[in-house]
Amino acid sequence: MNTFDNRKDSLLPPFKVEYRSENADEHLALHLAQRIRLKPFEEEIVLVCIGTDRSTGDALGPLVGSKLEPLAHRHLRVYGTLDDPVHAMNLKEKLELIQTKHPKSTVIAVDACLGQFSHVGNINVINGPLKPGAGVKKELPTVGTFHITGIVNVGGFMEYFVLQNTRLAVVMSMAEIIASGLSKAVVLASEESRLGSIESH
Repeated sequence: MNTFDNRKDSLLPPFKVEYRSENADEHLALHLAQRIRLKPFEEEIVLVCIGTDRSTGDALGPLVGSKLEPLAHRHLRVYGTLDDPVHAMNLKEKLELIQTKHPKSTVIAVDACLGQFSHVGNINVINGPLKPGAGVKKELPTVGTFHITGIVNVGGFMEYFVLQNTRLAVVMSMAEIIASGLSKAVVLASEESRLGSIESH
């Protein structure tokens, strides 16, 4: 799996969009397509959606994975769904599997996180790997060439309790925006790659 070392992706600034803002998925798609275009053409995109369906707030990743799994094609592989989640207990094993099956891949991690009250509802795209479990003091392997996080609730106090008591409506809506943005980004980037290869002949 690639990290961000020596890659052009790290030149792109972090991105933020509020999930209720107009055309949030379109804005997210345009940014993600920029990042996807920078990857070597032969690399697969592997989406690692982290979380568990046992906690409302922490279900963001698996919800995104479940929404995208039916749309997955040869350029997009999805790990982490409601039926087969990627979480603290199996993360290391899943990453080893991905490394074996997709040695040349651009890995995008998706996870829920907690933040300041004024930032709840923001979807962030951030350079470099995700450190899952950091908010709840867990030491887990880092994941991703870059990562997408959705701030689902307020952090700083009783994180497990806060995640358990996060509104499902918020998490579902954020998952819809992230899944739609990723799906559109892959199509946009692959269309432009095809156009580029046609024009170069």
